[in-house]
Amino acid sequence: MEPARKSDTAATSMGSADLSDASTDAAAVISQDGAVVGWTRGAEALLGYSAPEMVGASAGRLLAEPEAPARVGGIAERCRAGNGWRGMIRVRHRDGRTLDVLLRVSAAFRMDGRECFLLSAREERGRWTMAQSVLDGFLARSPVGMAVLDRDLRYVWVNGTLEQLGGVPQEERLGRRLSELLPGLQGEALEKVMRKVLATGVPVTDYEYHGWSWADPHRRHAYSASFFPLVDTDDTVTGICYMVLDVTERWAARRILSMVNEAGTSIGTTLDVLRTAEELADFAVPRFADFVVVDLLEPVLGSETHEALLDDAGSAPARPALRRAAVRSVREGCPEAVYRVGDRVGFLGPPYDARTLIKGDPLFIPVLDADQDPWAASEPRRPDRIREFGIHSLISVPMRARNTALGLATFARTTNPAPFGSDDVLLARELVARAAVCLDNARRYTREHTAALTLQRSLLPPALTGGTALDVASSYLPADSAGGVGGDWFDVIPLSGARVGLVIGDVVGHGISAAASMGRLRTAVQTLADMELPPDELLAHLDDLVLRLGGEESFSGADARGTAAFTGATCLYAVYDPVTRRCTMARAGHPPPVVVPPDGPAYFPEIPVGPPLGLGGMAFEATEIELAEHSLFGLFTNGLIQACGDVERGMARLAEALARPEPDLEKLCGTAVRDLIPGPQPDDIALLLTRTHALGADHAVSWDVPDDPAAVGEIRTLAARQVTEWGLGELAMTTELLVSELVTNAIRYAAPPIRVRLLRDSRLTCEVADASSTAPRLRHARSTDEGGRGLFLVAQMSLRWGARYTGEGKIIWAEQKIPAEQRISAEYRIPDERETP
Repeated sequence: MEPARKSDTAATSMGSADLSDASTDAAAVISQDGAVVGWTRGAEALLGYSAPEMVGASAGRLLAEPEAPARVGGIAERCRAGNGWRGMIRVRHRDGRTLDVLLRVSAAFRMDGRECFLLSAREERGRWTMAQSVLDGFLARSPVGMAVLDRDLRYVWVNGTLEQLGGVPQEERLGRRLSELLPGLQGEALEKVMRKVLATGVPVTDYEYHGWSWADPHRRHAYSASFFPLVDTDDTVTGICYMVLDVTERWAARRILSMVNEAGTSIGTTLDVLRTAEELADFAVPRFADFVVVDLLEPVLGSETHEALLDDAGSAPARPALRRAAVRSVREGCPEAVYRVGDRVGFLGPPYDARTLIKGDPLFIPVLDADQDPWAASEPRRPDRIREFGIHSLISVPMRARNTALGLATFARTTNPAPFGSDDVLLARELVARAAVCLDNARRYTREHTAALTLQRSLLPPALTGGTALDVASSYLPADSAGGVGGDWFDVIPLSGARVGLVIGDVVGHGISAAASMGRLRTAVQTLADMELPPDELLAHLDDLVLRLGGEESFSGADARGTAAFTGATCLYAVYDPVTRRCTMARAGHPPPVVVPPDGPAYFPEIPVGPPLGLGGMAFEATEIELAEHSLFGLFTNGLIQACGDVERGMARLAEALARPEPDLEKLCGTAVRDLIPGPQPDDIALLLTRTHALGADHAVSWDVPDDPAAVGEIRTLAARQVTEWGLGELAMTTELLVSELVTNAIRYAAPPIRVRLLRDSRLTCEVADASSTAPRLRHARSTDEGGRGLFLVAQMSLRWGARYTGEGKIIWAEQKIPAEQRISAEYRIPDERETP
């Protein structure tokens, strides 16, 4: 086949592309005497003869023209000369019909000693032609608007579709420019595009613009146009042609989607109901409406439940209670509004009653008539405002979310002459639906936040008193609405022996769950403090409680009920003794207290940091410091020192703020919080300030008691004499009895050393200390028993009594109420809230 390839490449009348195309056509090899040497399947498909029928037979049987033999001879001579040939020839099919085929013949080549020719053919199909009338009809009836303009951009030809789109007849367009005919369609901008196409010769496709046309002057349309130059045979630009499609529906859908997406970032940025309503009105004016009002149901604004929407029969009231939440207008001052923000709004009359809110379908009035009954019947001032400011189109959309009616949003057009359309109703529904979800979230959050704040404030102590030991002031600021109410708490707990317990803590988390957990911890601390536990032991018991509560809530599925499980807390507990001026404290993951001595700089005591409550498995360690009289001792939560972003800097600023010479403790507390927290904060803030006092020797006296029953009488006499010297003679007899019973029990059942102490502050306290750790037990003696009535008598004659344990043993104490006229008078005296008449 090598000679054949040489012959193909030598052909001058056939291009290489034509020869390669022959590989897909019917092909045959013919010898110089006209016999068929090779026959392909393509040839069989084209002419109907199989290879066995044709190989060896004469190819002349296929010719269908009388002059074919002479023509074939000329072709053969040309091909023997080394040239190929291509042309039309008529052949006969096996079934007798004739075919016009495009025949290609290669230059002659030798094969097996014979001169041969390679032939390839394909059927020639006639080309479709279109009459001028068909072309004219196509251009005239095309759904695409088309026009031809000259180089001066004046209309030369316009089809019927463009005439319908623009609303300008063809005869009025010819010879005039677009900007002269349709000024509302951005004519100058379009002509600028067309001049650029004429100058550069580069077409512009899918150029989108929008505006009004004479065909539909009350509705805004969007169009997509393509421009291309008209070029003559000598490449001269003779004019321009443009084609236009009305894409208003596509543009409206894209506009709705774009505005809804934009609304998602502009509406609902806060968890405030009124602010969310304002954001909806701000977003809609002026991009969608000229005047917008948002009216909300009163229960929504009041964070109440929606049972208020139903009457006794369970049906909706005819006129629901609405209040204006937001109003916006393109006119300054919103003069169109009949009602202002905060006013109670009159709803439209029938048929536009409460069912409109419940059903949820929009009220669409494309052309508003001020004289219609609903407007005049519901509010006489409304028709006047409608006429005065030209309110001509309106959409009112009920605000509903999670199957709950929230209010009504009304959109109106005044300065914009185009009335609302069906697409605008769809957009209004989408905007209101987005805003309604945000409103409902804000309503639900406000309700929960209010409940949590109410719960938290009810659990915090209404009044704090440090007795004669401490002056007390406190400040508490809840977190802002975005952060949610936290679980900060503090308390001042009067203890026996004129001592005072101070506690401050912070529950992990926010919301009602945190506030409830705080209440449980506060109650637990009060209970444990009444048991006279030292700070480290109290925190250990509190840690066990938090572990148990967390385990119980996890087991019972607190998360499934929508409440957070108890995850932990921090706490600091301190006990101050005004007699010794010693303060013992321990902390569980909480910041240390701040101490400001009367004659020195502020400092933070070094207290070992225990783990936060709820971790378990680690011990707490107590630290004891001495506080000079009139020292400032402050406890705080981490929100106070974290507000400035750095804990160490926050502690330094707190120490600086508390070091100011301010005698008024309440004023100092408030000023310090305002200096450190100038604005809303994401966490609760708690600060508990105390100023220490000391009980001197004239308010406390003690005696060592020999381990001898005979010593009871002497100690009883000393106690009665001391009480009388303090001016409390009427308590002398009771004091004698209390001392006698407590000392007798200590000598009889406990171990020495035994010591008696009398304290006089707001109460008269008798304490008996011994070296035994045996707990006293109050029991009812039988009538035949000779003893067992001592503690019963103590309990009956004292205001309260109890026992506390020390490192050396225990102390049994009993308190008596001092008459008001005989109490000590001191400038730091604050009545004890536990005193009863």
